This record gives sequence, C-alpha cells and structure tokens, in this order.
Amino acid sequence: MKQRSISLSQTSVKDVHSFANPRSVQVVHLDLDLTVQFSSRTLSGHVTLMILRRDSECDRLILDTRDLSINEVLISNNGTHFKSTSFVVGDRDSILGSPLEISLDNHTSHVRIAYATSQNASALQWLDPGQTATGQYPFLFTQSQEIHARSWIPIQDSPSVRVTFTARIRTPKDLIAVMGARSIQESSVEEQFEFAMDQPVPSYLIALAVGRLEFMKTGPRTGVYAEPPLLMDAASEFSDTERMLTATETLYGPYQWGRFDLLILPPSFPFGGMENPRVPFITPTLIVGDKSLVTLVTHELAHSWSGNLVTNATWSDFWLNEGFTTYIEHRIQELLYGRERAEMEEALDIQVLQEDIGTLDPCDQVLNIDLEGRDPDRGGTSIPYVKGALFLRTLENIFGRERLDRFLRSYFDQFAFQSITTAQAIEYLKRELLSKFPIQARHFLIDEWVSAPGIPADVVGVKSRLLDEVEVATDTWLQRKVPVANLPAKTWSAQEWRYFVNLLPKNIGAKKLADLDAEFGLTEMRNFEIVSRWLIIAIQNHYDKAIPALERFLTTVGRRKYVKPIYSELMKTPKYKVIAKRIYDKARPMYHPITRRAVDEVLARGKDSAR
Repeated sequence: MKQRSISLSQTSVKDVHSFANPRSVQVVHLDLDLTVQFSSRTLSGHVTLMILRRDSECDRLILDTRDLSINEVLISNNGTHFKSTSFVVGDRDSILGSPLEISLDNHTSHVRIAYATSQNASALQWLDPGQTATGQYPFLFTQSQEIHARSWIPIQDSPSVRVTFTARIRTPKDLIAVMGARSIQESSVEEQFEFAMDQPVPSYLIALAVGRLEFMKTGPRTGVYAEPPLLMDAASEFSDTERMLTATETLYGPYQWGRFDLLILPPSFPFGGMENPRVPFITPTLIVGDKSLVTLVTHELAHSWSGNLVTNATWSDFWLNEGFTTYIEHRIQELLYGRERAEMEEALDIQVLQEDIGTLDPCDQVLNIDLEGRDPDRGGTSIPYVKGALFLRTLENIFGRERLDRFLRSYFDQFAFQSITTAQAIEYLKRELLSKFPIQARHFLIDEWVSAPGIPADVVGVKSRLLDEVEVATDTWLQRKVPVANLPAKTWSAQEWRYFVNLLPKNIGAKKLADLDAEFGLTEMRNFEIVSRWLIIAIQNHYDKAIPALERFLTTVGRRKYVKPIYSELMKTPKYKVIAKRIYDKARPMYHPITRRAVDEVLARGKDSAR
C-alpha cells in the first residue's frame, strides 16, 4: 500500500510518557491480527511492525507495553521471511508500564510480536450481556487516550509517532467488529473483519469495538452504528451530522477522512466521545430526544481537523487539540443553530473553567502544562479545552474572524498529518498572523496565555442574553420575590436549565429543592448534564428524595465526568459515605478501568476525610 511520508519533526521531541526510541528507530506501519476472546477477556494474536531506521547504528527497537504477555518476537528484512530474535520486557512503572526492547539486525525492516492482553488491560472494557442494550450479547470496546494503547498493542505509544495500519479482527459468532478505519472486507470470511487506515495517525486514535451492532445512514458520508434497541433513537438524535460536516468544510477545508460514522457505545463508556478517525465513539447519554447535547458531536467532528489532522506532539501540548477543537465546536454550533445557542454553550464552558481555576494549582492552570512524572490523564481539566478556546476567541476579537479563519485554514494545511509542539504552533502563529498585523498584535498577551496561570486580562468577554435573563429570574426567586411556579422555566432550553442548576447555591436547603422538584421534576429529567449537577446539589443539601435516582444514575452511567464528582460529594459526610460505598460495590464492575481508577482514588482519599 502507498505510505504517506512521515515528517522528521514529529520525532524530534522527547515524550516523557513513552519509553520508545522513535528518534533512532520509528514504527511507520502496523498490521494487527487479533482474536477476540470474551471467555478469557483477552485479545490474542500478533502485530507486525514496519520500521524506519533513523540511526543506522541503533540495534534495538523500544516499544511501550502495559501488562502484555509477550510470547515471541520475530524479525525480517523483507516482511516475508521471519526469524527469532531476543527481547527483554523491562521493569513496570506505575504510570508508563514496561519497555519492550527488541534486538535488531542491520537490515531489519519488520518486527512481528505474538502476544496477549491482560484481563486488566486499561484500554479494554469487556461487558457481559446484562450490561448491554441487547441483554443477549457481550460487548468490547477500547479507549486508548492518553497512554492506554500500550495495554492492547505493543507500540510506540506517543502522539508524536504517527502510523498507518491494517487489521484483521476475529470475533465470536453474531458479533461484528468496528474500527476507526476503513472497512476493506465485510464478511466473505465469517467472523473475520478487515480494516485499513491509510492516513498516519497517533496510537491513541487506534480504536476497536465488538458487539451486536447494526448500521443506519444519516447522510451520504455519515451514519450511526449502535446496538439494535438504540439504533432508531440514535439515528434521529444525530440526524444533523451530515450538515455539521458540510458546515465545517466551509470554514476549514475538505474533510480528509472519507466517512464520519458515529458508534454509540454502552453507557459505561468513560467519556462523552472519542474522536477516532472515521468512526468516533459516542456515549449514549447524549440521546435525550431533543438534540440538546449534540454539541459533543460537533466537538468530535472538529477534531477531524484539530487533533486528528494536526496533533499534539506530547501530552503537555494537549491544548493544541482541545482548545482549537472547542473553538471550532462553537463555530459549528453558530452555523447550524444560531449565535444565541453558541453563546450559551460558550458561557456554560466558562462557568466550568472558573470552577476549575478555583480548585487547581497554579501550575495546572497553564496551557503548556508540565506533566513530567505525572499521569497525562491529569491534564484533562477544562484548562486545555476552554482556556484554549478563549485563546482563539481573543485572537478573533483582536484580529477579526476573517483573518483568524484564514490563519486556521493555513495552519491545518501546513501541519496536516503531523504532530507538533506548542513551540511550533506559536512560532507559526507569530509568523503568519501576529507579525503581519503588528498594531493588533500588541494587544495580545501571548506569553500570559501559554505559560501563566489564570485568565489573561485581554480575554474577550462572552455574554449570553438568554443566560443573563436566567440569572435575573434565579436571583428574583432566591430572594423570595416570586414563588417557584412563577419562574419562566417552562420555556427554557436545556442550556438555560443547565445554567440555572449551576447557579443554585450550595446551601440552598432541601425545602427549596423539593419545591423545584415538585414543580419541574428535575430529579427525573433525561438530560444528563442537568441531572448530574442536580444530584450534587441534592447531596450538599441532604435532599434525600433524590437518593434513589442517584443510585440509578451511578449504576447505569459510567461517564467519568459525571460519576467522579458525585462520589466526591458523597464522600464528604459520614451519612453519604456509607451510601457511596454501597453503590460503588454494585456499580464498579460496570465502569471502565479509567473510571474505576478515578473513583477508587476518590474513595481512598475519603476514608479519613468525611466531615
């Protein structure tokens, strides 16, 4: 197959979260051949790596692994005839896993590794039939971001290393495999599925799901994979996806990944979405019947340019993915649903950012964060997302939207299919925008944005008329000037309701919560963004009527963003601490390893801190 050229700049930076040695020997293509075994909860088979020798003197390839059983390693100088070679699995690091060092000959071009995953692989979630929508078939999905790909593939697990790949996935009868890649074989061989990714991608974007899945088109280039009971509702909820795709192309150029099909996962998926090329993975918690949460789909679509096309070189550069994506997400929202909705979404994001800044250490409030010696998952706060988006929003305010759009389009063209650092991005910004308009550039505090904590003084204000009206109505009610029935909430959108619940004071009291619940049924709302925040307020005010709903929520939803804060709040008082442990004992088997780890830490910290 034709290989895209790999930029040398991708591997010039040292990634502190990888043992790999791509500056000497780089993996450029991998071929997976794996069998899915639900009985043992393992993937087994082999991967063949095509390597590029950058240092002719280097006689070893170093890969990242985590809890893999390495059975055999072979090498070849032509990809056809293989022979055994020696290898060593190094000591296990609690964050990075273990290095796999493989001896190479002078002319080695391919390395084949026979291996099996662990039952505890951090990227894999195995679900029993009772944990799926069908109730009859099991389900498997991967989540490789940030450094979890190494738990199911021995690989150079750094975003600075981009690879093309092919795969053959063997599944049990009646289950199909879906990957974030092009399907090249449907089922001429029963229970075997073949895929190809022709564009080079970083390891965290390699994704696999296996289950009882069906497909429905939503447009010429878009569609939805889902378990049969969810398929119709999912296709309806995400029917605007083709419009989103077309709108984004008008702003930032052609979509370069072929198709954009959504895969709806079981509710244990730990995130809202994962931007795997061609097939983003999406949480079913977005399916609420009114398209009020489809913002997340616009976010995953925006990643097709910022993140997938142009990628952060290290996890300290994560804001280049998420800040640019969040900005573009709001632009897509404006094109499709109008400026007022986009303004509400921006204002809600800023609410979250302000809360985070109040709790984060100053070193974690900077865009170009230092993560050396730390789990890169720790960088997943609102800082790279919302502060990063405000960085671009402020540029738009200073230089004008038209100039910024021209810059962004050139940025995506310049760095397409490359992984870059913050320094590279800022150098390009200075050369292609700031230096061309020096008068305006004097008003942009670039160093404060990138390297200083908090929000710089030049930040552009984001106002929403509709949310301002919600704030006035909320204040009027809280001051007892009107009864709860007079709140104009019956006409509020989901965004207005989210803002209202966010405004409720921590000590509002159980009586006022009961009044709200009786009038508007907040505890039983379908919108998970609203309900998750409402449940926290209920805990803070000992509104025990919400506890049964809270238990249903925590035992059916595994999205880390929702469940971790709820457990954190429960663990603050002895009364609810007991409830938290009881619920978690029931819910833990349903949660993905990423969510389990987060909640395990919350409960461990709360052992002696209840008050």
